[in-house]
Amino acid sequence: MRSTVYFADLRATTKESFVDKIGRLVDTAGLSDCLKKRDLVAVKLHFGELGNTAFIRPVFLGKIVDHIRRTGALPFLTDANTLYAGTRSNAPAHLTTAIRNGFAYPVVDAPLVIADGLRGKSETSIKIGQKRFDTVFIGSEIAEADALISVAHFKGHELSGFGGTIKNLGMGCASRKGKLAQHSSVSPQVKEKKCVGCGDCVAHCSQSALALVERVPAATAAKSSRAAKRGRKRKKAVIDAKRCIGCGECILICPNAAIDIAWNQSIPIFLENMVEYTLGVLKGKAKKALFLNFITDVSPACDCCSHNDAPIVRNIGVLVSRDPVAIDQASVDLVNLEPALADCCLKTNREAGEDKFSGLYPKVDWKIQLEYAQQLGLGRRDYRIQKI
Repeated sequence: MRSTVYFADLRATTKESFVDKIGRLVDTAGLSDCLKKRDLVAVKLHFGELGNTAFIRPVFLGKIVDHIRRTGALPFLTDANTLYAGTRSNAPAHLTTAIRNGFAYPVVDAPLVIADGLRGKSETSIKIGQKRFDTVFIGSEIAEADALISVAHFKGHELSGFGGTIKNLGMGCASRKGKLAQHSSVSPQVKEKKCVGCGDCVAHCSQSALALVERVPAATAAKSSRAAKRGRKRKKAVIDAKRCIGCGECILICPNAAIDIAWNQSIPIFLENMVEYTLGVLKGKAKKALFLNFITDVSPACDCCSHNDAPIVRNIGVLVSRDPVAIDQASVDLVNLEPALADCCLKTNREAGEDKFSGLYPKVDWKIQLEYAQQLGLGRRDYRIQKI
């Protein structure tokens, strides 16, 4: 049996604004069936890094909160702290960023709660007994909530190919320990020939795992030891493997694509790790969860970046489902049906029907997360779209 994914396009009229349409969409998808009076409802979203403008508009969250309140439930907006150095790595900075990005109480009509506490150490261990993890570590405020509404901005992602509901839950709800466990297979390496020693990666690394070290160019060193001594030394970035936590942010930061990872080995493991964490997040909440994907401002990289490049396709609409796998599959399919926008970064797979995410990240097999999620019983890749 195919899962149902509800869809609203961006069309609006004088009788119904797009914001009101979002309210009708969540009601049609069965919001009231997930909630009961006095339920504490975690509305999991990404507040956006300072400088990034692709995140979901706060006014849209305000409408979702309004419809949650109509059921008698008590919503709060939440996300967990980040591993990397940025504007959301601890609760005070995270909350400040959220408010600066527009998620203030007068707009969203709900309190903001950082799921894993002051420094990302407030966590609940959940036993799942799977291939990669026996136990996962989830931000306590999400784990303790009675119900969960995932509101994800659908976009490209440098490690998972795309980011949607599964990533919003699996990575986004994990505590710092949980995020570290998921990234443990990701081992960045510096390509010395491409590194110009600019130091951007060094300045950005939250773990001080990168340093600029003087190196003799390999071609000079290969000639002779005497030539190597005479050779002009150049500063190159070097990664301390003992300090590196595998967050992958240096890959994005490098302006010369000089940092890469062992894609074939690392990425499949990372994706399975993320899916198992999603399983942990939803344990005991399968009937108390609803998932939304906003396919708007489809940026090529994560909202964790302090900037966002031009969207790769036009704004498409919003999807809602009770099935986290079906909604991500439907989102991928809708994006891939579109032609790429003229001024976006996509160099290949630009035509309608071509895989935009493989065009962005050809070394990432994004299908792994959906296949493994279906294997674990999180949902189905087979779906039907019901447009409201």
